[in-house]
Amino acid sequence: MPTVLITGCSSGFGLETAKFFLEKGWKVIATMRNPRRDLLPASDKITILSLDVTDPASIASAFAEAGDIDVLVNNAGFGAAVPVELIEPETARRLFETNMLGTLATIQAVLPSFRERRSGTIINVTSTATLRPLPLISVYRASKAAVNAFTESLAVEVEPFGVRVHIVLPGRSPETSFGDNAMPHLRGLDNRDYKPLIEGMISQFREDKGPVTHACDVAKAVWRAATNSNAPLRIAAGEDAVKWMVEAG
Repeated sequence: MPTVLITGCSSGFGLETAKFFLEKGWKVIATMRNPRRDLLPASDKITILSLDVTDPASIASAFAEAGDIDVLVNNAGFGAAVPVELIEPETARRLFETNMLGTLATIQAVLPSFRERRSGTIINVTSTATLRPLPLISVYRASKAAVNAFTESLAVEVEPFGVRVHIVLPGRSPETSFGDNAMPHLRGLDNRDYKPLIEGMISQFREDKGPVTHACDVAKAVWRAATNSNAPLRIAAGEDAVKWMVEAG
């Protein structure tokens, strides 16, 4: 029975992906900063662990308890919509520490065993926001673009060891808590120049018009990456994500 470890399973993409793999008969290690056992079905195939990807001690403890895994899915992350002029240094640091450095740290935790046994798959969930310039999410976008860049190099480094690496790029997903979780970091609504831009962005993200990405789209894209040895490095997840990737070339 193959084993997948997924970060950020308390909601949204991570939670749906954990459920999807469980339904497919995999052993699932679902990690969260604040574990909640009521979020996932009771099963002897699921283990819920505490994991803060910005805390080295938490990473060491979680991966030691997890034992051998076959697939690592880096999904944990958060967003912030703030004009470059107004973003607080602490918010910028947290974006990179969670989205980029946290992903790097979990990869470093599993790569020695993957390399030694000449097998394993690493899947990093980033964003189609990296495919085109968008206002207000500059530092979030930069943190995810950094993951794209180092993942591309990682894929070349570990291919000789039989380790596969993939990037899953979701699109806009109003049904998840991503937007709500980003709101506490919002700055600029009291600025007469930035207020119209921010209000327009919030409205656009929450509206139901046009194609969007559903959590199940991400789960299916991650499943494809995990189970198809011929899957491409980059996989769009969601109707809007597919469209953006085609337009980006």
